[in-house]
Amino acid sequence: MAKLMFSIRIWGVRGSIPCPGKDTVIYGGNTSCLEIRADEKLIIVDMGTGIKPLGDWLLANDLKKGPIDVDVFISHTHWDHIMGFPMFTPIFVPGTKIRIRGPVSYEDETLEQIIGAQLSYRYWPVRVDELAACIEYGQIQETSMDLGDGLWVTTKYLNHPILCLGYRFQYQAKTIVTAFDNEPFRNLFPTDPSDPSYDEDTAREGETAAREENEKLLRFFQDADILIHDCQYTAGEYERHLGWGHSSYEHTIDNAINAGVKKLVFFHHDPTRTDEQLAELERDYQKRMAGKTSMQILMAREGLTIEA
Repeated sequence: MAKLMFSIRIWGVRGSIPCPGKDTVIYGGNTSCLEIRADEKLIIVDMGTGIKPLGDWLLANDLKKGPIDVDVFISHTHWDHIMGFPMFTPIFVPGTKIRIRGPVSYEDETLEQIIGAQLSYRYWPVRVDELAACIEYGQIQETSMDLGDGLWVTTKYLNHPILCLGYRFQYQAKTIVTAFDNEPFRNLFPTDPSDPSYDEDTAREGETAAREENEKLLRFFQDADILIHDCQYTAGEYERHLGWGHSSYEHTIDNAINAGVKKLVFFHHDPTRTDEQLAELERDYQKRMAGKTSMQILMAREGLTIEA
């Protein structure tokens, strides 16, 4: 019996903005884009600038086997996660079928309108109605979906300034989880009794709500073979960026260990991080955890392929 394939390949690793240059050639400077293969099934998570080289690769390889058919899941609609769409070459190829799904924070604009707005003459020379591909859009919330051929996806809201989804893909008893932009949930109400705005019941409810949401995330990550998680900051840096919607390496490692994750991939690198800094951070965290956990720790880099 042929061995089943369930794997990821990383095409874009950065957060906020693309950062090409001599200091980012090893880990890469493209924004978020992940390719998942479940045997013949193709999934893409996020359409940052990394989707441009992915699209070119698909045309040079997959198109030989027939028209490209792909499910695309968007974590959220911040620009760094959708800005590569106009340069995704398969959208110009007749016969291409693309199903794009993701959350939307503002009900007066659909996912199609938000993504399609990039293809208007004020931003781009090609309009949406000039595309050759058949593209379907679907706004989703927390749900579980059968993608066919034994592949399932379950979604979970993350903690980010706009609605943002994590994705848990399950195939043949293997699990790949993405949490691209996520910050630990915390109590937003005053907890100091000397604060004029302090209310004991409200403070207690805030603590309970934050704890419950963080526990839900642990369950979402539970026993994942691969977890690709936002790690934009160190613990010290995170304290200066509360509310920005991103996590620290330390918090993510703790969560992954507590959830029984097998492979943890640091993702959504700060655009100011150089190759040298990322390599140093990778070595440092691997050294810190050596002998304390069997979990494998990796720094995401473009071109990296990992099998679940």
